[in-house]
Amino acid sequence: MAAEEAGGVGWAPACLFVLCGLPAAGKSTLAHKVLSTAAQQGWRASLVPYDNLIPEHAFQTKVVEDGVKLQEMHTEWKSHRQAVLRCIEQFLVKPQVLAELPSRCQINRAAWEQCIQTLRQPEVLRHSHADCIPQIFLLDDNFYYPSMRYEVYQLARKYSLGFCQVYLQCDLESCISRNQSRSEPIPTEVILEMVKRLEPPNPQKNSWETNSISLNTTDNLAKCDIQRVMELITSALSNPLSPVQDNTEQTEADRLKCATSVVHQADQACRRLISEAMKTARGQLYNQIPPEHMRSLAAQLNESKATFLHSLRRQLLQEVPFTQEEDINVERVVKTAMNVFDHEKNEILLRIMNENK
Repeated sequence: MAAEEAGGVGWAPACLFVLCGLPAAGKSTLAHKVLSTAAQQGWRASLVPYDNLIPEHAFQTKVVEDGVKLQEMHTEWKSHRQAVLRCIEQFLVKPQVLAELPSRCQINRAAWEQCIQTLRQPEVLRHSHADCIPQIFLLDDNFYYPSMRYEVYQLARKYSLGFCQVYLQCDLESCISRNQSRSEPIPTEVILEMVKRLEPPNPQKNSWETNSISLNTTDNLAKCDIQRVMELITSALSNPLSPVQDNTEQTEADRLKCATSVVHQADQACRRLISEAMKTARGQLYNQIPPEHMRSLAAQLNESKATFLHSLRRQLLQEVPFTQEEDINVERVVKTAMNVFDHEKNEILLRIMNENK
């Protein structure tokens, strides 16, 4: 949609600024420094912290009846993430109106109002030069998959906004240490799992990630780091995206859509295979296998699944030849991939069973 079709979105330069990195990598610290610097430059800036906007229950995983905790695709969590972007979109179109969201996917309204409080102040909206004051949305989240960041890019392109990304590169030990010093730390296992899944911006592979930089945040942020970030945002504001989509971007979007579908279906199939393996172990080794070995079996199967899905996703996004005109047989790709995981599952199951004969 062109800017003029968006009900006046094009009246002010705006930028969607994505902060990407592990938990405790320093994203919030950087965001507040940017907010302060933006205010000094006379810009309007808003922090959009996903952790505050999305309710905690949306992040919970399910536990199947055999007691094995499996990784979920977080479909509810995904819908909440999309709701955040809808709030931003509605504000861009109608800044005086608060977003109306379905009750089944309700983000924290109080947190959202706080996000846009400074942007909605009457003196700002009535400012005689409001059409010249840039507005920056700092999206503070892990954004560990390219597909998460691509949704933000699509919104920026839809309304001809600026778009840029900063990847905060921090070593694992520092992230874990910082997290543990917080008043409400997240489980270390969550950080370890995210390390496996994190795919930093890759402008060489994804042309839409060109306007990205990396900052090493193992140590404290330097003044030159903030300067680099502000220069990045300034460049994004000066070069808003075009709604026109070229073939390269379409190919990347199609590839991403295909990979997401394959990995989702493979994840479902892996869960079924793991459940069957646990039932097999119980059935054949009833009263013979210690509970700790059953837990070890479950842990090994789930670790194998996580590694397998990560490898499958990476292969689909980086190695498999793909053109826009290709008709990808998702079912066939999933079936082929599951043969590989089924072999790995059988090897793990056989090893555990042999140990308890």
